[in-house]
Amino acid sequence: MTLHDDAVLVLKGYGDQPELRDVYLDHLARHQDGMYKPCGAGHLTSSALVIDPSRGRVLLTLHKKLGMWLQMGGHCEPGDPTVEAAALREATEESGIAGLGLLPGGPVRLDRHPIPAPCHWHLDVQYAALAPADAVAEISDESLDLRWFAYDEVASVADASVVELLKGTLARLA
Repeated sequence: MTLHDDAVLVLKGYGDQPELRDVYLDHLARHQDGMYKPCGAGHLTSSALVIDPSRGRVLLTLHKKLGMWLQMGGHCEPGDPTVEAAALREATEESGIAGLGLLPGGPVRLDRHPIPAPCHWHLDVQYAALAPADAVAEISDESLDLRWFAYDEVASVADASVVELLKGTLARLA
């Protein structure tokens, strides 16, 4: 099974955000290269909100190019066997935390956002990753900063997409 095929299966099984889910599925139906950065019409990305439920906090990265506090994530790579594996790889690389595990149940939400040319859209498949209790984060060269925030601090530092991802994650944990 290809990463493209996996993404189609994941999205078909995702029950929330039906209109946006269909945009993703239409994109993949029209673009065999729609998983990867070279696709000029846009491409899927995969991300994960790193969460430490034992301490009521989330780890955000200050994105180097955007200057915004965001969840860990990025482009799918040809070696990624699944969209879920891409999210876990990105979260591990950008957080420096070994032993992350994705919250069961598939993606928490989807977020489509414009990016500068030559590509036009990121179609992000968003997961949540649980940090081990003794997790120590280590900044990567992809970030300007890396910081833990209490749940109630996220809305004051991050955009609506991250806030909604946190809400969806906390609802799933409840």
